[in-house]
Order: sequence, then C-alpha cells, then structure tokens
Amino acid sequence: MDTTGVLDEALERLHTTGPEFDDWLSNHGPMAVEALVRRGEGGGVHRWLDRYTTRLEDRPASGDAIRDDAWADALGDPRRLGDWLDHFDRLLVADPREPWRAVLATWWPRLLPGIAAGATHPVIRVGHAVVGLRAEENAPRLRELAHGLGYWAARYQPLPADLALVSSPHAAAEALRAVPPVADQSRGIVHRLDQLTELPDWPTARDVSGPDDVPGRLTELVDAAVRYYATHAHGSAVMLVHAATAPNAVLRTLPDLPRALWEPGLAAAWSASAAVTAAYRPAGPAGAAHPGSASAEELFARAAAHGDEHAIKLADTVLDVAARHPEDVVARSAALRATELIDPL
Repeated sequence: MDTTGVLDEALERLHTTGPEFDDWLSNHGPMAVEALVRRGEGGGVHRWLDRYTTRLEDRPASGDAIRDDAWADALGDPRRLGDWLDHFDRLLVADPREPWRAVLATWWPRLLPGIAAGATHPVIRVGHAVVGLRAEENAPRLRELAHGLGYWAARYQPLPADLALVSSPHAAAEALRAVPPVADQSRGIVHRLDQLTELPDWPTARDVSGPDDVPGRLTELVDAAVRYYATHAHGSAVMLVHAATAPNAVLRTLPDLPRALWEPGLAAAWSASAAVTAAYRPAGPAGAAHPGSASAEELFARAAAHGDEHAIKLADTVLDVAARHPEDVVARSAALRATELIDPL
C-alpha cells in the first residue's frame, strides 16, 4: 500500500488532463505512476510528471449525458469522450449506487469485444486502476477507474467482424510466432488492424475447460509475449509493448471479476496480443540483449530512470514474469531492450 499518498496526488494531477493528446496519442501518466509507486520508485513520480504533463491536454468537455437506456448508441464514438468520462465518474464517484466491482462486472463484458480500442491502452489503464483500488479505495483511484472505462467506451473498437480463426500450435509462444503479419505496415494501428483477415485460435485450440484454467493460460500468454518482445521489439519497440501489457492487464483484473467473465477475458486478451503482434511483426527475430547479472528489480529502476512510459510499463510486466521465472534471462532482456530502443523521456 502507498502510505505516502504519492499515487493519489499524482492521479489528482492527471485527472485534469484527458486520456489522449495530439488527436489520438494515449495519456500513459496514470499507468506509469501506478507502476512506479507500486515498484518502489514513488520518490521520483512528481518530477517525472513535471516532464510528462507538458505534452498533455485538458480533460475534454462534456456535452450530452450518456443515457443508461441508450449507452450503446454512444459506444465507440470518440466525440463523446467527455460524456463517457462524466458517465463513469457519476457511476463510481459522484453518485455511486453500486460498489466499483459491480460497475466493473457490468461494463467489462460490454467493453471486452472492443479490447483493441485505443491500441489496447484503455484496458491497460483499467488494469492499473484495479490494482490501485485493490490496495486502497478512495476518490482518486475510483476516478481513475472511471477515466479508464470512459476512455475504453469512447474508443471501443472490435476487430474485423469477418476475422477467421485458424488452428494453431498448442503453446502460446508457438502461437505468437505463427501470427502472420499484416500486408501494409506503413501507417498507424487502425489501418493495420483493418487488414487482419485471420489469427491463430489459441485459447480454444488449447481446450480451456473452465475458469480454473484461465489464470494459468493468461500467465502463459504474458510470459510468451514478454519473451517475444525480447527478440522482436525492433518491429516497433513502442507498440509491441502492448502485446504483453494488454493480456497482463486482463490477468491482473481477474480476481475482481466474476468467474463467469474469466474465459471471455482470456479469448479477448489473446485476440489483442495476437492483433498487435500481426500489426507490428518484423521480418524476423533479432538476438536478445543480454542483461548480464542485472535483476528484474534493477532493470525496472533503469526503466524508471530512462523515463519513457512504455519502458516503465514493460519493465513492470517483466517483474511479474521474473517472479514466476527468476532465472529467465530472455524475459529480463525484454526490459533492457525497451530502454535500448525507445527514446528516453
């Protein structure tokens, strides 16, 4: 638990800003500060924010309220971003009628088919918000969940409806390597995702037999995506981060969701990870950077000093993998690779 109040102070600073800037870039501030505080780097958070917030824009104004009986009409409409933020602020902070876990349980299945929204940043932001709320419930953390859900609703983006699912290898690592790249990688992620025609059908190919299987399968996927990043990050050192952090956000959220929602979460997490992999897959792998004797904790501290929000988020996920596999050099090399390839803040 953050006994210093740094996280809540940081979130209050960030909640005057919007989830996006420069038209479509995602505000990573809340995700990064949650990871920094939880991983023991809270002392530098406000200095980090002083640099990071110079690029951000004000929170968007609201117009027409989202109606409880007509919310679907506004789903996926980025022009309603301010309305969606206000809607979830009302549900979670201003006029709550249910606990936050009940609100999350209602909206998770509504939003999950659009997990590709905002290049998967909304679901990642929700995952960090849930981790913060699990440690302590208060207004800044509830409002952070509201911002994450509102951002997700406004940018809701299903993958192509005619996407074919084809038989895949049984291991997540093999399935990721089997993901075919999209044909044209010359533009942004929306253009790339629109080209998707097929993905390996990994979760159903693994014959998930019930909710008890889901945490292990998600863990396998996160581990595989981190290792994939170590050797394929040159495809896009920034964007391929999300192939690991999006499924990790779903994994982190599971304990606060009804078990009936776990299996759909696994399928959506795979779709998100595989879609990002297809969008930014390079022609071939490269050698993984060797971290030497540096521990995952030391590599996270290096990412914090480097300052880039993507490097911080990836190093945070690498720490989760390292906790399961302390001797996994390839996973640790992923954190090092991010600081090598991504420009520092």
